[in-house]
Amino acid sequence: MKPKYLFALLVPAIMIYMIVKPVEQIEMNFTSNSSLKTTAPSPNWKGTPIDSKGRFSNLYHPFEASLKDVLKWKLSTNPQNEEKKNDTRSLPISSQTFDFQTKEDYIIWLGHASYLMQLNGITFVTDPILMDNFFLKRKSKLPFLLENFPKIDYLLLSHNHRDHCDESTIEWLIEQNPQIEILTGLGMKSVISSWIDDQEVQEAGWYQSYNLPIESLEIHFVPSRHWSKRWLNDDNKSLWGGFYLKSNEKSIYFMSDSGQGQHFEDIKNTLGSPEYSIMGIGAYKPEWFMYQSHISPLNAIDAFNSMGGKYFIPMHYGTFDLSDEPILEPWDVLSANQNKIKGQLVEPILGLNLLQE
Repeated sequence: MKPKYLFALLVPAIMIYMIVKPVEQIEMNFTSNSSLKTTAPSPNWKGTPIDSKGRFSNLYHPFEASLKDVLKWKLSTNPQNEEKKNDTRSLPISSQTFDFQTKEDYIIWLGHASYLMQLNGITFVTDPILMDNFFLKRKSKLPFLLENFPKIDYLLLSHNHRDHCDESTIEWLIEQNPQIEILTGLGMKSVISSWIDDQEVQEAGWYQSYNLPIESLEIHFVPSRHWSKRWLNDDNKSLWGGFYLKSNEKSIYFMSDSGQGQHFEDIKNTLGSPEYSIMGIGAYKPEWFMYQSHISPLNAIDAFNSMGGKYFIPMHYGTFDLSDEPILEPWDVLSANQNKIKGQLVEPILGLNLLQE
């Protein structure tokens, strides 16, 4: 193998190892934010699990990986390599110009895990990656020019991985929306503190709800099966999770990153079945490596069905090249199996309001 090709493989392998290097499991304690309300999933709920070194843990499945596994993946031949190269499709973009002056609710996909939402006149953005960076280059265009973005009231950050938490984007949002508040998980303020000014940051444990100024809206931070790491020595020092939004009329579950697990049914049993479930379906191959952190399209159907949702909105594919499958394969698999979905599959088109009437 030529040195330049070996280097091209090892650099992402080392980068991934910085993310996936496991931590040893030691005795667990439990923590939460004492200033936030907790909706306990059971009478025995003690809080978010954390060890004596301040590292968070999944509820049911400790994360296990090794540099050996990363190298095995990156140095192996991708059986779909040619298929992936030949798949030149990109995500569809709405031809309509969206009016952000509307008072109506909306859910608009920007690509990957980035959504613009408006509920009860309050505007949110989730895990925004609005510009290319050193690690990530978009494969599908952003549906709006940055100058056309609406005023954003709340930034929802699910965890610290670079395809969900982007320094340049957050700095841009702060500049454009100095009043913005940031809702995220425990330990995340230290990750973003140098990127922001004096914006309020609320850090929640799992099943905690944020303090909001209007009674007609709730936002809960809920578990996922994942991990956190951004540098060499910050293994699981900040929490990961999803969001569950409730207004008087709508409920929206935003999964963020997650492997399959019992937590989906726990969320339903604690907060109810969401009307809209925004589920990740991509970056899932090779499955022997990815299954702990990124759910496959078929497992996402099982998770959706276990939550008893009404509308299935897929995400986490088609925007960044993170794994072995062709970039739009997750949608192909999902749409080919939509008869298994106990609800309605919503075709995600960038820039289009995905709320169903």
